[in-house]
Amino acid sequence: MHSKRGLISPRAWRTDDQAGSGSSGDATKPEDSAAQQNPGTARDIGSAATSEAVATEQAPSFIRRCGTWIREHRPHMGGVFALLCIVGLFLPSSYVVESPGPTMNVLGTVEGTDVIKVSGATVHKDNGKLLMTTVNASGLPQSPALVGEVIWAWFSPKASVMPREVVYPSNETGEEYEKESKQQMVGAQSSATQQALAFLKEKGVDTTGITLSMDGGDVGGPSAGLMYTLGSIDKLTAESETGGKVIAGTGTIDSKGKVGAIGGIRLKMIAAKRDGASWFLAPADNCSEVIGNIPDGLTVVKATTLDDAYKSLVAIGKGETSGLPACKAR
Repeated sequence: MHSKRGLISPRAWRTDDQAGSGSSGDATKPEDSAAQQNPGTARDIGSAATSEAVATEQAPSFIRRCGTWIREHRPHMGGVFALLCIVGLFLPSSYVVESPGPTMNVLGTVEGTDVIKVSGATVHKDNGKLLMTTVNASGLPQSPALVGEVIWAWFSPKASVMPREVVYPSNETGEEYEKESKQQMVGAQSSATQQALAFLKEKGVDTTGITLSMDGGDVGGPSAGLMYTLGSIDKLTAESETGGKVIAGTGTIDSKGKVGAIGGIRLKMIAAKRDGASWFLAPADNCSEVIGNIPDGLTVVKATTLDDAYKSLVAIGKGETSGLPACKAR
């Protein structure tokens, strides 16, 4: 999933800007002070000269005073500058920072509850894992990314930085974003249910009375559609499709069984490898982002439709991986 169209831990950041100033010394009129610095100025002030001319003649005196202050306080300027830099790191930015999020085994449980619940049919166990992948995001309406986070992400190969308006409309509230993300997840689960049952029916499985429900936890977005569909099929067939392997993937699924592109695939591949996957199913339309970004030890298989994604899954489980569709540079 992407951002909270991936996984987001809601955070609230608050910054309070306070400024204060103080002065000491004699209360001297501006013209008296100017006269002490430059006797000729008092004459000009008492004449019919314009305020612009007065400011021009006062400027050198002001600059000299600034120079004197800087020389006197130079030993402390480094500390002041360092303090300002540290404070600046904790200010909110106008960017979104994305990083590899957690994965979820759709054949397993989350907080003791099955990710995919089946009723009206026998559930078949599979010793392998089918991991749906997510992206963590900071900088969304409810959790602005700090300047320090953005600087770190710019230099990290395991993060990405994007202007906030690229991810969501500038006038969208946190509540609206959360609602949209959850609706997308509900849509992905509905499509996965329909496509899994239709696929099984075509394969001769009696789907009468079977119902499926899915638990996405604190995850939003549409990109778990493919993995929910494959997980549902796996649970309703006697065959162990994974062959005991850890296989990750991502992609939307539409009403015709087409696997659609998603966001953050580079970060999702990193998350998959981190969590033990050696195989990754990627939407064909994401191949341009896959090439050149595959982590060592991870093999990526291109998925165009549910049918070819399932065939690839079974082939991986059996160890018959020669000739599997792969992303190629154009």
